[in-house]
Formats: sequence, structure tokens, C-alpha cells
Amino acid sequence: MSAHLLVIAKTPVPGRVKTRLCPPCTPEQAALIATAALEDTLDAVSATPAARRTLVVEGSYRAPAGWNRVAQRGDGLGERLAHAFAVAGGPCLLVGMDTPQLTPALLTRVLAGLGRSQAVLAPACDGGWWALALRDPTHARVLAEVPMSTSDTFVLTAAALRGLGLTVHIGPELRDVDHAADARAVASVCPGSRFAGAVARHLPSTEPSALPSARLAEARS
Repeated sequence: MSAHLLVIAKTPVPGRVKTRLCPPCTPEQAALIATAALEDTLDAVSATPAARRTLVVEGSYRAPAGWNRVAQRGDGLGERLAHAFAVAGGPCLLVGMDTPQLTPALLTRVLAGLGRSQAVLAPACDGGWWALALRDPTHARVLAEVPMSTSDTFVLTAAALRGLGLTVHIGPELRDVDHAADARAVASVCPGSRFAGAVARHLPSTEPSALPSARLAEARS
């Protein structure tokens, strides 16, 4: 199915993105990891057959060549998601920038679900969701009333869509990147990617260090 592909993202500015990576990251390191995640996401979407592609962005980040670009609007994440879908005029699929391990094959798999359902919702391991495909983008209006970034967001989103009378197909589950453990786990499944390289370079080790206790022992001697 030919669809409008949407990526909703923040411009990677230190202190405004991936703040849950801090610590162990500095805000600058977190922003570099976020940049890599966004670039890998845009590459995957660019390589997926589509009727149109749009970056729905907060801030000044430029869309890739051949893409459309619109600014995010709305107060909370639910409102911003609902408004993002409003730019589509037919079948569409929206993803964020927190699953850099996604591939054209995964995106195509999600879109294929629209052949038998009116919506496809793909869960994230933390209770949220990483992708939503809709035959009719106006149905995304229910997102404005769904609590986002909670352990129940996926369940509540599915219930809201079904409340409109829609059939909802459940897509593949992915782990999104919130904390340092997530970043390492996701990097391990996409070796050679920009994201994996950024994690290797910019995510400090969180292993406990023996240095503080050694210094304490030295001070007591």
C-alpha cells in the first residue's frame, strides 16, 4: 500500500533531547546520540517506498532532500501527534526518532497491516508505541486525549482507536531508546549504524568504579 510516511522529531539540541541519558551522558553527548538516531531513522524511511514523506519537527532541523517539512504544533505530545497526522490526506504511517533500529522491511510490515485493518499500532517494550499506521488520518484526533509516555500508553491508544469502531492490528514490538541500558541494547541489534557508533563514542560506561573506594581506603590508611 502506498502511504504518506511521517517522522515526528525534535531538533537535537543539548539539554532538550534524550535527557534521560543524563547521567551518564552530558547533554552534549546525549544530543550527539539523538542526532545519530534521527539520521538512521530518516535513512530507513527514505529507503521505504512511499507516496510522500514528511518530517514533523520541533526546531530548525532540515528535512532530507525530497521530503516535506512542517513544524510541530500543539501543547502536549498527544496534540502534536494528532496534528502531525493532519498533514496526510490518505493512508499514512508515523514513527518517532527513538527506534533507530527500524528498517524498511519493518516499516513495510507495519504498512501491510492496513490491508486487513483500519489501524496498525506497533508496541514499544516500555508500554508505549513506536509506530501508528492509519487508513484515515483523521482518526488520529483521539491521540490528543491519550496520556503519553506512560506504561499504559499502548493499551490506552489501542482502546481509543477501537472506541472509534476501528479494527486495530498489532504490529511488531521494538525497544525504544530512553535510558542508557536501552541505548546499549538497541545499538547491539544495529551494528555498523550511525546510532551504534554514536553510542560507542558518546555513552560513558555505567559500570561501578572501584576508584572511589580505593581512594577512601587510602585516606583512612
